[in-house]
Amino acid sequence: MKLENRAQGPGVVRRRLALGATAAVMGVSAVLGGGLTAAVHATAGATTTGIILGVGADESQRVVSWYSSAGTAQVVQVAPTKQVRHGEFPKHTTTFPATVTANVVNGGYNAHATIDGLKKNTAYSYRVGTEGNWSPAYSFKTRDFKGDFDFLFFGDPQIGSSGDTAKDGAGWADTVNVALAANPRSELLVSGGDQVESANTETQWDAFLAPDKLRQYPWAATIGNHDVGGKAYEQHFWTPNTDRSAPYYNGDAATRSGGDYWYVYKGVLFIDLNSNAYATGSDAAHISYVSKVVKEHGGEAKYTVLVYHHSIYSPASHANDADNQLRRQDFPTAFSNLGVDLVLQGHDHSYSRSYVIKNGQKANKAEQPGAAEVAQGPGGVIYVTANSASGSKYYDLTAPNTAKDPNYGPDPLNPKSHWANSVENQEHVRTYVKVQVRGDRLVVENLRSGTCAAPNAAVELGQESWCGPNSGAGPAQPVGSAVDKVVIRPYSDDHHGNGHGDDHGNGHGGKGEDTKPVATEAAWLK
Repeated sequence: MKLENRAQGPGVVRRRLALGATAAVMGVSAVLGGGLTAAVHATAGATTTGIILGVGADESQRVVSWYSSAGTAQVVQVAPTKQVRHGEFPKHTTTFPATVTANVVNGGYNAHATIDGLKKNTAYSYRVGTEGNWSPAYSFKTRDFKGDFDFLFFGDPQIGSSGDTAKDGAGWADTVNVALAANPRSELLVSGGDQVESANTETQWDAFLAPDKLRQYPWAATIGNHDVGGKAYEQHFWTPNTDRSAPYYNGDAATRSGGDYWYVYKGVLFIDLNSNAYATGSDAAHISYVSKVVKEHGGEAKYTVLVYHHSIYSPASHANDADNQLRRQDFPTAFSNLGVDLVLQGHDHSYSRSYVIKNGQKANKAEQPGAAEVAQGPGGVIYVTANSASGSKYYDLTAPNTAKDPNYGPDPLNPKSHWANSVENQEHVRTYVKVQVRGDRLVVENLRSGTCAAPNAAVELGQESWCGPNSGAGPAQPVGSAVDKVVIRPYSDDHHGNGHGDDHGNGHGGKGEDTKPVATEAAWLK
């Protein structure tokens, strides 16, 4: 059924299954690794764990994923919160059937269901399971389906990487709570990847999933290199419009996770890539995927945001990794030509914000380090790398090294930094990134969610010898203070009617926005 205002016949269910998914017939069979099947029997008393609210294909959808101890036919039950009285759902509550599949990691089953037809500005309550055996109830609220909104971006919780899962989980939970207490109207939580240290270690997943906010705000998952090594990532997160075919997968489909996916949310086209798949033509496949999605859905959006794990303009330990050097060659020109506005990345456990980059070069040679406002110009893209959101691991900034990569040398305006980056920062404190989406601008802020005090596992455990600004020379700044903030003015090509594509009109146009060019093309690198 759909949760909407028009009448529907009984039993009508709208379900959108991602491309390449393996769906099990509920109550009949579950698909196991290696193509084996086992009967799924309706069993009373199933327990549910790991419930998480995920992003849907658009504003009117959410995806709920969970683990179950039994392979019963299960559903998500949803009702407007105002109709739920004293914890009791109304008699004729809408239900959405789940796909239940045998869990190849640790036994049991994993399940997911898509909630569809949500109405704007409405509080909903939901629970999962079966009649007489429900999970606790959780709630979320939709907002307007058009207009301005904020979302939060989190880098590498990587629970377990400090060696102390409990401390890592405490830092992660604190960042989530601090971020949403400061920004309660944020509408999406976007992942930079590496949710956990070890792909199939469920105690780490339990700590990652512990914050109740992950059942109240939709999590837009991204797969990191620590997530790709097993099936738990796919079992915990069901994502919309997902292509899990070989070029986007990087590994054996029976034992590993992968896939590229997209969704549109309030005028932003989000495209999420599995950057673990990069060799033997995968970068070309990713570019083809982005091109196809932009061609088919760019007209629905004013902005295009790409999300993937491996930061191509890393400022720290991964700056000159061979795979990043390859991506720096493969991605930037394509992203400029496709009218991408913002690229969000993780992996490097440090913060950076690039200059406006066009075709793999600094677009405006006069742009100053740390500029508070920038104009994109045609083909201009901003790349952001998120620091650790949990404090489980930090990487120190590295000096540009042309011996390792002659094309990633120092910034002439700030020789301690790499040429691509306007800002590079590491203080060994937890941070998160807030993005404000407005009709005439994007605003990106890197905000402190902690100090040098606990919870901050890497510092607590002595894995870092200093903490604070300027390599510890300055005192830690307060929670909520900004490391960096920039206003990004998008380019609008009125001659082509495009949103802000390249010089050849290859962007994503037809937005109907009355925006004006903010810089002349002569000021930008051709």
